[in-house]
Amino acid sequence: MKKTARPRIAVALDVEERARALELVRMLRPEIAMFKIGSRLFTSEGPPMIREMKALGASIFLDLKFHDIPATVAGAVRAASAMGVGMMTIHASGGLAMMRSAAEAAAEESARLRAERPLLVGVTVLTSLSADDLARLFGAAGGVRDTVLRLAELAREAGLDGVVASVEETALIKAKLGPDFLVVTPGIRPAGAGVDDQKRIATPRAARDAGADVLVVGRPVIEAPSPIEAARRMLEELERE
Repeated sequence: MKKTARPRIAVALDVEERARALELVRMLRPEIAMFKIGSRLFTSEGPPMIREMKALGASIFLDLKFHDIPATVAGAVRAASAMGVGMMTIHASGGLAMMRSAAEAAAEESARLRAERPLLVGVTVLTSLSADDLARLFGAAGGVRDTVLRLAELAREAGLDGVVASVEETALIKAKLGPDFLVVTPGIRPAGAGVDDQKRIATPRAARDAGADVLVVGRPVIEAPSPIEAARRMLEELERE
């Protein structure tokens, strides 16, 4: 049987202190290359945090979920591209024009700087939301999967590289949009770990088998007694058939 390709792990640095974030990067960098900076850490420490982490050899996944009018999002994407992040998120629900402006801005800024273009992924439905939540918010009768797939198709049309979606939608996205369209899967929890505030979660192996390309894991690693050992266990789990 052909072995399923092992996805990358991105560790979510869901902390507020610069010293703790850098400590985690130094500790995990022998095993983990990609680190996610979300609104919590970025609001606290700002762009200098990105520069310091890049100096330690980290690839930066900037997860600020840009969602605004097209011109504003394009400006934010240009600024993030200039900082040299490897991947960033925008909300797919912002619409085709907004996503297309973001894709064009990333390409233009990277060409201007003669730098590698960052990957852009569209956030579909947050893993903290259920079908009931969607129905109450938007009157979405088709459920989570239908909503995620519609947003993923729109993201591809706009020129994005992929989407953020739970493992429950990953296989469907891959089947409909092809293996080269990236799926970033949050809500990753080792078997037996707590659910926390996520509603659509998965183990690393389940996400791998569904075809996910990047697995985002936060608390199970950064709050473990030994973060490096927790990361290694997850990597070992991904290697098993």
